[in-house]
Order: sequence, then structure tokens, then C-alpha cells
Amino acid sequence: MMLPLSRRAVLAGTAGLATTLAMPRILRAQPAAVKLGILQPLTGALAQDGELGRIGAEAAAAAINKAGGINGAKLELVVADARSNPEAAAQEVEKLQAGGVAAIVGGFASPICLAASQAAARYDLPYIVDVGVSDAILQRGLTNTFRFAPGFGMVTATALDNLSKLNDAAGKPCKTVVLVHEDGLFGSGLAKLMQTELPKRGFEILETIAHPTPARDMSNVALRIRSLRPDLVIPSSYYGEFVLLARTMRQQRIRPKGIYAVLNGAASNFRFVKEFPDAALNVMDCNHWHDPKNAEALALKKQVEDSGKFWAYNIPLNYSCVKLAADAIARAGGTDRAKVTQALAASEFAGHIMPYGPTKFAQGQNQGARPVNTQVQGEDIKVIFPEEVADAKPVFPVQG
Repeated sequence: MMLPLSRRAVLAGTAGLATTLAMPRILRAQPAAVKLGILQPLTGALAQDGELGRIGAEAAAAAINKAGGINGAKLELVVADARSNPEAAAQEVEKLQAGGVAAIVGGFASPICLAASQAAARYDLPYIVDVGVSDAILQRGLTNTFRFAPGFGMVTATALDNLSKLNDAAGKPCKTVVLVHEDGLFGSGLAKLMQTELPKRGFEILETIAHPTPARDMSNVALRIRSLRPDLVIPSSYYGEFVLLARTMRQQRIRPKGIYAVLNGAASNFRFVKEFPDAALNVMDCNHWHDPKNAEALALKKQVEDSGKFWAYNIPLNYSCVKLAADAIARAGGTDRAKVTQALAASEFAGHIMPYGPTKFAQGQNQGARPVNTQVQGEDIKVIFPEEVADAKPVFPVQG
């Protein structure tokens, strides 16, 4: 038998029904999070650089979410460890793909970026290279792959133009060069380019010295440099190897007229500057760097340093790459991979913190990207070229 309902029960039931009916509207008002893959070498020989990349990516995601997310959806980073080798990177791409990410950002090292972008291409998964300077990355016709920063062809040409400008302005004090490079895809490619281009600009290459990564000792390399007595040493190495070389040269009192690095892993890293100021002093580098006149870049740098971490180019690059990816997803109207790829290909993104123009991709390469020349002066890293973003004048030659 059905018992009569009290007025209180009816009101309670009505309120419950109203709440139940309202719940779908609440859920619909909060779109699902957008997942973005972050692939970095977080363990292994390149772990320091991978951690720097992650710092930049996480700072960008926090800024995007604070500003309202992507079309109202929260940006969720799915972080994967490439373990400093290409095979592991490809395996992680498989996991990110299965996890439903809309795109992948990162890779850092050229071999990792080559393997990871190839793996991502099997799923038409957009891949944004953060560093990966080897131009081979973009010479395979992969429509899913985009590099935000300049590659080593552009960096080397810029580095040699600026070196010639420096040397000419100083009365051509430097004529001889020793090239020192890591023996992988990145360093070997750079050395080959410089072997072709330096003689055209009046420099004699006395020797090209390759070394492995990781390397535990640079004594033999330093001794060879001492015996050759070059005016310039041009190193292209990862962080640990260049720090070891610079410190060994300092200990052995090897003082060329300049150390002019190209895409060097330490010369644009404040950890090197703070921990080994004597070895770092006056070292020049042509590399990635933030725009020193950009207020957002300066605020991020302060935030990172206030947290007790060292600032390096990986941070602003990954910060900008995540913002680029978010902009493309927003313009695509969702996470459909084909639409995100199309949005990247048509990008005119200018909300980055690099000394670039608006983003414009051609065959996957950002035509708006450009490297800068930095120099360690005092215990700071200053931009010396191009002049419109420079915050210091170069010291060249250094007393040899």
C-alpha cells in the first residue's frame, strides 16, 4: 500500500530532482581537460636539459590555466621520460599516443627528436620540436613535425656572420681555429658545416677534434689545443663536456683570443656561470635565448631563479612551444589532430618570449626564428647580437 507523502518529503524530493537535473548542465559547462605530451630526457646523460625543458613547459601550462585555459578547458601536461636515448623516446611516444594527447612538445636532443617525431607521424600526432637542431629532422617530409627554434644551418650561418663582424671590427686579430665537437648527430653536423664555411671567411682550421658524450676527461683535447695554439676555439658540445673542457683549459692556462661556441650546452646556462665563473668569463655563444627586453620573459626568469633553479635557454623555448601548441589547439577548436596540424601549419603566433618575429612555418621550420649571440660578462649572460635586442657590447678579442 502506498503511504501518503509529507510536505517535507515532497520538498526534499523536489530539491533532489532539481539537483539531479542540474548536474548534467554543470558537467557540460566544464569541458574535458586538453592533454599535451611533454617528452624530455629526464634521466640519463641529458637529464639536466630535460628538467629545464619540463620547468618551462610547466610554467607555461600554469600561465595558460590561470588565464582561463584553452577555450575554457584546462591544459593537462602528460610528462614522459625519453631517458636520453632515441629508442626510449619512441616507446614513450607510443604511451603518449595511447593516452590521448593532442600533440607532443620537446625532445631536446636531435637523435631523440628524429626518433620521436617519426614515431608520432604514424598516428598523425602533431610534434613540436623544442631544440633538436639537426636539419635532418625536417628533411623527411613529415607533415606532423614543426620546429619552433632555428636549426643548425641557420645558427651556423648567423654565428659565422657575427664572428666575421666581430673579427673585422677588431682588426682581424683571429686567423686560426680549432673545432671541438661532440661526435653525435648535432656536433658532427655542425663541424661539417663549419669546415666548409670558415675558410670562405678567411679562417684556417688547424684541426677538428671530436669527443664522445658523455666524456669523463678532456685533458687530451686540452693538450692538443695547447700544442696547436689557435686564436679561436669553437666548441659544440653538451653541458658536461664543455664545462669539463673549459675548466681543463683554465687549469692548464690555455687562453686563446676567444672561445666562440656554437649551440653550446653550457655557455648559455647560468649554472656554468655561477659555479665556474673563471672558466665561463667572456665565453661567447651563438644559441637560443630569451628576448632580454620582453617583460614576460624577465618575469619568468625571476620566478625560476626565485625558486632556486638555474636559468637556461631550454626554459623559455619550452615555455614558448607549449604556448604555441595551446594557441593551435584553440584555433583548431579542439583536439582533432588533423585540425591541430593545420592550425600549426598556418600559425602566426606572436605570444612567445623569444627574440623572434611572428611564427610562420615552411616545410616545418619556423621562418620567424633566429639565434642570438651571448657572452658571459662578469657573472651574467648578456646578448651582444642582434643589436636591436642586445643588452651589452661584445668584449673581443679576449687577452690571449
